[in-house]
Amino acid sequence: MTFSLVARCAETGMFGVAISSSSPAVAARCSYARAGVGAVASQNVTDPTLGPLALDLMEEGLSAADAIAEVQKRGRFIEYRQVLAVDAQGGTAIHSGPNSLGIWTQAQGTDVASGGNLLANDGVPNAIVEGFETATGHLGDRLIAAMRAGLAAGGEAGPVHSAGMMLVDRVPWPVADLRCDWTEDCPVEAIATAWAVYKPQLDAYIQRALDPREAPSYGVPGDD
Repeated sequence: MTFSLVARCAETGMFGVAISSSSPAVAARCSYARAGVGAVASQNVTDPTLGPLALDLMEEGLSAADAIAEVQKRGRFIEYRQVLAVDAQGGTAIHSGPNSLGIWTQAQGTDVASGGNLLANDGVPNAIVEGFETATGHLGDRLIAAMRAGLAAGGEAGPVHSAGMMLVDRVPWPVADLRCDWTEDCPVEAIATAWAVYKPQLDAYIQRALDPREAPSYGVPGDD
């Protein structure tokens, strides 16, 4: 019911997760990232405890591979779960349980891992990884390009209805957390539209949190 990727920007150290599904509000249940630590997607008959667990393990110093190995030991009903991770060195690891739904598969590349279940075909994660690796620009732009590549390769077996993209970078909150919780149109394109609006303001929102005295104009009535 889902396809996703976790990724790291080698230049900035920023982490991101992008995900889409036929289920509602997929990003609320499946996307996890922590600045300076890594990013995780926990999907397929989702156990939301596995994302924070993998991030905690990586924050303690484990690589993505070692963290996923530990998740495999500790997770309940792990044969039903699919978990993707990328760490602070760009290492990646994926667990796909044998009870993952429908056509399920996974792919890994430099600073990126992708996985999916109930896919239209087994080439979707490879297309997502290739889409990320060949894209340029901001990490958010590359995540959107990768998700579009996954859709172009077939995406999920049925229509997708929700999507999300989360970015973390240097501060303890997501610098972007964009979601489309349900639509009859394309949720990936809804996220792309939101990103086009949000991207130019991203740095300003961070500055306003850190020191509003140095922040740019708020752009609201009465703002000098």
